[in-house]
Amino acid sequence: MERIPEFYAMYGPGAGERGSEEISEVERLMNEFEVHEGQEGKFVQRYKEIAEKSENPLIKFLLRLIVSDEEKHHAITHAMVSTLKGDLTWTKPAAAIRGLYELGKGKEELLKLTEDFIKVEKEGIEEYKKLIKTSKGYYGGLFALLFRSMVHDSEKHVEFLEFLRQRLKEA
Repeated sequence: MERIPEFYAMYGPGAGERGSEEISEVERLMNEFEVHEGQEGKFVQRYKEIAEKSENPLIKFLLRLIVSDEEKHHAITHAMVSTLKGDLTWTKPAAAIRGLYELGKGKEELLKLTEDFIKVEKEGIEEYKKLIKTSKGYYGGLFALLFRSMVHDSEKHVEFLEFLRQRLKEA
């Protein structure tokens, strides 16, 4: 079976090498994602319940931040499951992540914006790091903790943007 890059992107490097009586690697992965998605949904609900019951504004605030992240994780996992299901069933679920090889339209403008965003995110990281140092003693280290969280988010944004930049250059 001749494999094209899109095949590897969708199914992974070992795809198509197992006998038909076994569950495929992509099906196994999809099942794992679905189990994780279900478990995560239960935790999100529990976090929400605790946050709503709490009278402490700090506990509410921190748990709401966690809920926000967990809901994003849930959405990401759901999109990956939808993508794998769509690939297996030759359908295009609305939640599927599509377009990995279709980034050519408006490519130059988007590439320029991506470069600008990477620069802004990296500058933001440096600013947050300075703020971590200056706010270290405030509120028992809470402000420094929140700024470290923002550094992690910005580092993640840089990774996303660098991935996009590379795909745009390849398009």
